[in-house]
Amino acid sequence: MFYLSRIVLVTALIHPLLGWAVDLQPNDILPPLPDRTVGMVSYSNTENTNFYKNGSASTIGPYANPVIGNVNAIARLSRTYTIGDVPGLSFIQAPYGTITPSGSLATNPSSSGVGDTSLATAIWPYVNHDTRTYLAVAAYLILPTGTYNSSQVFNLGNNRYSSDLQIGFHKRITQNLDGMIAIDSQWFGGNAQCAAACGSTTNTSLTQKPVITTQLGPIYKINQTFTVGASYFYVTGGATEINNVYQNNVVNTQRFLLSALAYTDIGRFSLQYGRDIDVQNGFIQNRLLAIRYLKAF
Repeated sequence: MFYLSRIVLVTALIHPLLGWAVDLQPNDILPPLPDRTVGMVSYSNTENTNFYKNGSASTIGPYANPVIGNVNAIARLSRTYTIGDVPGLSFIQAPYGTITPSGSLATNPSSSGVGDTSLATAIWPYVNHDTRTYLAVAAYLILPTGTYNSSQVFNLGNNRYSSDLQIGFHKRITQNLDGMIAIDSQWFGGNAQCAAACGSTTNTSLTQKPVITTQLGPIYKINQTFTVGASYFYVTGGATEINNVYQNNVVNTQRFLLSALAYTDIGRFSLQYGRDIDVQNGFIQNRLLAIRYLKAF
């Protein structure tokens, strides 16, 4: 059970943050209009299955048929402004959800409740509307406000602080086709109350190396209402240490995300689908579905 717990830890703590703290939708790098309040609500449903260790799928014992379901409802409130001539935006985001292990992991209890709260601020140091070229920088802070029980392997909360710095670039390619690329690095504080997820009956210390994510892809404007986009992600880093013992579990994950946006008189609607393409260490995500609604006031 000790080896299983250490493996589950990596997925339970890293993957939700990678998916919702730094993922960008099409046109997120476009600078917002100032002095507006923006509300967003979203629903996401993910499923992770086969476990991979150094690129090979494990099928013995608890890995015979592992399934990890994760459902989240997220509320975000943003405010836009200018600092001199520089556009800016800040938001607070709070999730509520459930993680449900099943299949060969069914003996582990599920976790329901609030997730960790995210704070973020973004600025646009370069804006050129004529060439549709934009550069944005964002900083995130994730607070340990989520539901956490050290005696459980799976938790909605991470019981630690983390921060992220992201830089994004958006550029017109043709009249209706744009491209975007963003790179971010996420740093993690320590969790001194890691028990079950660290394979221990008592609280022990967990630390983690930074995770670096690169995302890029095209954005195509069909007409004034509909826009579609595709994103490729490469994630690396994130090896953990338990009581200063290196766990040899570097994350090297490739995934994709397809997006469809509709700009209407009552707000922006978006639908997204994605999944992992390749996983070296951890449970592979074979489904990500997300629906979002955004309204500016």
